Amino acid sequence: MGKRCPFSALNHQKPKVAFLCVHNSCRSQMAEALGKKLAGDVFDSFSAGTEPGARINPDAVRLMKQVHGIDMEKTQHNKPLSELPAVDIVVTMGCNVQCPTFPCSHREDWGLDDPSGKEDKEFLAIMARIEEKMLDLKRRIQSGKLK
Repeated sequence: MGKRCPFSALNHQKPKVAFLCVHNSCRSQMAEALGKKLAGDVFDSFSAGTEPGARINPDAVRLMKQVHGIDMEKTQHNKPLSELPAVDIVVTMGCNVQCPTFPCSHREDWGLDDPSGKEDKEFLAIMARIEEKMLDLKRRIQSGKLK
């Protein structure tokens, strides 16, 4: 059995989930956008990075717009950890360098490769994995169990 999640229907407060990586320009931005679209009724989504880039990856912006109809350039921007509110859950994207640490009551790593600089099929594969993992996280929070 998984451990009981401190977020339940009795609490009435949606947990805050932060998606973190180093540059906050690709995977964590896609996760924030998909979290808002797919799980906004269950949790609030945020993203940030330890060394935020100057802009969101243009391939991620283009493909998120094509596939999900989300314009990340209009709704999101690169952020440092200091711009995050207090969060309940931290999800790291799978950094191949030192990943950020941030206080939370639950932490997990999704182990996703960075598609930056690769072909669209790589971005689409990562986007699909984020969507799959997002729906799983939503289900686990709704059921009151985080692994």
